Amino acid sequence: MRKLLTGAVCAAVLATPALAAPAADPYAGEDAFRGLYKELVETNTTLSSGSCTLAAERMAARLKAAGFTDDQLTIFAVPEKPKEGGLVAVMPGISKTEKPILLLAHIDVVEAKREDWVRDPFKLVEENGYFYARGSFDDKAMASVWVDTLIRFKQEGYKPRRTLKLALTCGEETTYAFNGAQYLANNKRDLIDAAFALNEGGGGRTDGKGLSQGGKLVTQTIHVGEKGVQNFRLETRNEGGHSSVPVRDNAIYELAAALVKLQAYDFKLEMSDTTRTFFAKAGAVRGDAMGKAMQAIAANPADSAAEAVLNQDRTFHSMLRTTCVATLIDGGHANNALPQRAGANINCRIFPGHTVEEVQQELQAVVADTGVAITLAPPLRPAAKTPPLDPAILGPMEKLSAKYFPGVPVVPTMSTGGTDGIFLAAVGIPTYGAPGAWIDPNLNGAHGLNEYMEVKSLMTGRAYLYELVKAYTK
Repeated sequence: MRKLLTGAVCAAVLATPALAAPAADPYAGEDAFRGLYKELVETNTTLSSGSCTLAAERMAARLKAAGFTDDQLTIFAVPEKPKEGGLVAVMPGISKTEKPILLLAHIDVVEAKREDWVRDPFKLVEENGYFYARGSFDDKAMASVWVDTLIRFKQEGYKPRRTLKLALTCGEETTYAFNGAQYLANNKRDLIDAAFALNEGGGGRTDGKGLSQGGKLVTQTIHVGEKGVQNFRLETRNEGGHSSVPVRDNAIYELAAALVKLQAYDFKLEMSDTTRTFFAKAGAVRGDAMGKAMQAIAANPADSAAEAVLNQDRTFHSMLRTTCVATLIDGGHANNALPQRAGANINCRIFPGHTVEEVQQELQAVVADTGVAITLAPPLRPAAKTPPLDPAILGPMEKLSAKYFPGVPVVPTMSTGGTDGIFLAAVGIPTYGAPGAWIDPNLNGAHGLNEYMEVKSLMTGRAYLYELVKAYTK
């Protein structure tokens, strides 16, 4: 297989048996899928002690065993980050004119300490209808499904009309890590060129209980865009001096005053086609005051009474505007000295359509103190771009959702968090988070303790995504 490596690669590709040839049944081949999922989940891909490159090699071995050729599989990394590599796989389509579809998933995971977890976070455990392990949901569930889907297509002899591409990448969970999606977008654009990409971010939400435990699926969401992410540093400086003779001109006090101003400030309310549709459709299925406010704000963004109600919900408040919040603080150099410097990190989630420079200027206006320096903190990320509500893309999702989840509303939504889709959007590849598998309101413990995935959710989501990709390519 091709390698874009100029440095050492971790362990050699492990030989793995081919998956059993499934029938056209979207649920077929579950035992083989379980083996693939287990292998990927149990491959440690934390930044501190794991290897995304090894995980990518293992998935490449499975694809090769299914019939993918070496020139269709590309392992990539950079010399200074040999364990943070990824995989691009290509399944050629029949059409020479239609652009490909890209299936994206990140395979890195957040750190997990064994002493904090009930179970070993790097051993997949199945208990009472749930899988437990780090990455069992975020994002190795989707990564496993994408690999499994391509293997099944190959073994069925399926000839997609459009070329299918798969990108498994590292670095999504850690700001300062090597980000595979960003690297591909900026350096290997032709390798991942596509009409659009399918990614994480969509999916179902339960009422707090899994469906296998008698719970209810409340909604299915389609991730259509996200807010941009940028950190800023606020810093004050002073000559300092001996703490026995204090003065009011104090770097910490000046910084604190600036942070209090920021705490009290709300950026203006804004709406996009995605958020307007979200509030209208999601509000319509609620029978409470919040639902009425959601519909009212969709009809009239200037409705201050509706905004006041929505601002009581932290998620809705964030969906309606840019937000900036203090997340880290530092200052002083000795406990008996007046501070010479104080600083704070401000994490901003920027509504699509605004540059980081615009937000920086607004922060300066809010603080209104020339003694407070406000600078961009690296890394600098692309500005958020919202993809269109394209019926050709959303239509098949909605049609299949009606089949798999009858009566459950399908709602487009904008993420207030971030995904690797922002890097693809920056180079002209609109990215959508598909419905399918569902999670609980606590996000299944993603990034936290005892992360889990309901077995029924994973298997149903697998079938849904298999059919969805076929719907786009048959």
